[in-house]
Amino acid sequence: MKAQKRVAAIHDISCFGKCSLTVALPIISAAGIEVPVIPTAVLSTHTGGFEGYTYRDLTDDIMPIVEHWESLGLGFDALYTGFLGSFAQIRIVEEIFERLGGEDAKVFVDPVMADNGKLYGIFPADFPEGMRRLCSRADVIMPNITEAVLMTGGVYEEGPYTEDYVEGMLERLAAIGAEEVVLTGVHFTDDRLGAASFDAAGDVRYAFADRVPGYYHGTGDVFGSALVGAAVNGLPLSRAVEIAVDFTAGSIARTHAAGTDVRFGVDFESGIPGYVRALGLKG
Repeated sequence: MKAQKRVAAIHDISCFGKCSLTVALPIISAAGIEVPVIPTAVLSTHTGGFEGYTYRDLTDDIMPIVEHWESLGLGFDALYTGFLGSFAQIRIVEEIFERLGGEDAKVFVDPVMADNGKLYGIFPADFPEGMRRLCSRADVIMPNITEAVLMTGGVYEEGPYTEDYVEGMLERLAAIGAEEVVLTGVHFTDDRLGAASFDAAGDVRYAFADRVPGYYHGTGDVFGSALVGAAVNGLPLSRAVEIAVDFTAGSIARTHAAGTDVRFGVDFESGIPGYVRALGLKG
């Protein structure tokens, strides 16, 4: 029997409102992968639409966790980072890549910092430069359109997009240094939404699903976690993107049909059996 794969997830914990580690842990685990975690902060809820949430920064706890893991001789097949709250955390994660990555570990970076044409208000204007530097150390990066623009100096446009716009952005992202690029929030019509991928061979592929009205929190983390689970199981990037798009779209559709408060996150849990089947794993 093959040894179980192991992915270290470096994200915050929002205790309510499905996102970050509370999404990454169950989804990647469902892909048959062990998921040790390095929490970067603990919040009572995520910050999208909630007021009065608690926040505890865990920057000072990160390296002691890493040092203990090193003392245990742990190895990792992949490292996966999401929201990082400061330049200090970016610098620490760069060191983690050096200390825990090893030659064979694949590094996935989701440069969570912006959406809808704007940098999140908690970040200084030069924060994209720090994320760009982190992305240069990754094997796979997964920005949305806004994050891609901020890291490459492109011009932000509202969709629908043209292939020239998307593929030009993919090429500029690849020039940062990652071997493979996934760009989310791509749409050529108003009724279909998905992602574009640019692999190591320079091939561009698209994956789309029917668009559901509204904005749903945590879907980027659902998508990224599903992609990581598929990729670490050895699927080609384009197939991993297809699976992640379908899984995320299904999660949104179920949530919309149920009329759930969008702040609470999407119903990804009900889609996990289908996700496992799509990976070709025995449930």
